Parts: sequence; structure tokens; C-alpha cells
Amino acid sequence: MSLGFFQAEDGSRLAYRDEGEGLPILALPGLTRTGQDFDYLAPHLPNLRLIRPDYRGRGNSDWTGADSYTVPQEARDVLALLDHLGISQAAVLGTSRGGIIGMLLAATARDRMLGLCLNDVGPALQRSGLERIFDYVGRNPAAKSHEQLAQRLPAAMPGFANVPASRWLEEARHHYIESAEGLRINYDPALREAFLAAFDGPEVDLWPLFDTAHELPLALIRGANSDLLSHQTATEMQRRRPDMILAEVPDRAHVPFLDEPESLAAIHAWLAMMR
Repeated sequence: MSLGFFQAEDGSRLAYRDEGEGLPILALPGLTRTGQDFDYLAPHLPNLRLIRPDYRGRGNSDWTGADSYTVPQEARDVLALLDHLGISQAAVLGTSRGGIIGMLLAATARDRMLGLCLNDVGPALQRSGLERIFDYVGRNPAAKSHEQLAQRLPAAMPGFANVPASRWLEEARHHYIESAEGLRINYDPALREAFLAAFDGPEVDLWPLFDTAHELPLALIRGANSDLLSHQTATEMQRRRPDMILAEVPDRAHVPFLDEPESLAAIHAWLAMMR
């Protein structure tokens, strides 16, 4: 699978991965992550078209500055990607930040969506989880190599258990670049400024966005130990959408890797609703 590139509305060169044929799934990664977020899931999917963008400022996409690293801009970018690929409608699978983008698209571009699956994110976010992200976003880790970081990740990721050492090494390689000076983040450090601006800004009520998805096939995957998406919020989401597929993944916090049996069962059931 090779990288492709397209030009956003402001001329930025943004990267994406596009593989397979059939039902188009737009897989949107987390805040600091790339399309590689879905490497663990991809081998378990049926025949479909999996489209994975790198947001601006992340991975192989152009760095465009803190002011442009916003959910509305990223939503416009992924719609531009669908236009570039000639895709009129796609189902959205959103991890964390990607799920927020998905809810915004449900509210503003409903005609482009076939369904929405949220990975450990909802319309209410716990302050403790946001504070944990605040601690690391935009900063390089102290570890000097992928192997050294992989050894430290289990202690740095409370709420995760029964994760093989090989997975932590994959995570380190996905999200950090080895250099002569040690490990470096694979995104623009200015993303920290953008996150802080949102973190310190007024609280935004996302429930109206969630409610606009009322007729879309909907699924929610939650890490049972998540510090970002509370059990209470997931319960309220289920109350508002009794038909929503809901999976709680044991031994996972924020975010599940999506290849757990519970995650796969939810995703396959969600996909079946659109076939």
C-alpha cells in the first residue's frame, strides 16, 4: 500500500492511504496520530475500501501551523479527500479526535455519510483524560530508541493490561521517529498550541452533534478503563440511541487498538448494517 497525496483548499499537500474496493470506510485517527492507527484493524476487515488520511501537520502531510489544526478544518480536509477520490458517500470510523470530526460531519455533511463508528470518544469528554493528553502532546519522549520506549509504555499507559511486548514496539514505531538525538514525534510540535487553545477555551456542547446522527448506523467502542469517555456518557449515548452498537473492551483504556474481539464484533456488526 503506497501513500497518495491531494491538495487541500488552501493548497496544502495532504497524505492518505487508499486500499481495497467496495464499501468506502473513511478511517480518521486520533489527535497526534496518522492513518497507521488502523494497521491492527485492517487485516480483520472484509472486502471494502479503507481510506486513511494523515491530518495536516501529522505524518506525511504538510505542516500548516497551529491556527489550522482545528476540527472544522480537518473536517473540510477529509471532505476534500472524498472529492479528490470521487467518493460521494463513506462510512466514518473515528478514533478519539477522528470521532469528533465524524460527529461534526454528521451535523454538517450528513449527505456524505453512510454510518458512524466512534472509538472511545463521545459528546462529553472527561477532564482527567484531556489533562493526560495535555501532558504529552507536542513533546518528544525521553526514550532514545523504539525498543527503550516500548519497555516504558506499559507503565506510562495505565488501564492497559495483557498487551504483548510486540504491540508496544509497534506503537513506538508508529508514532515516533528515531534520530541521532533520540526519538522525535512524527507531527508538528505546534499541534500543542492548537490543543491548548481548545483546552483553555470555553466548553463546547457536543451533544447536538451526536444527536444529528440519529438515523445513521452507529456504533461505539469504549475502553473499559478509559479516562476520556466515561461509562456514564456511554450509557447516555445508548439511551439516546437504543439501536447503537456498544462494545466495552476489557483491559483497554484510551484508546482500544481495534483488533480486540469485542472491537471486531462491534465493527463487523456495524458494517453489516450498511451492506
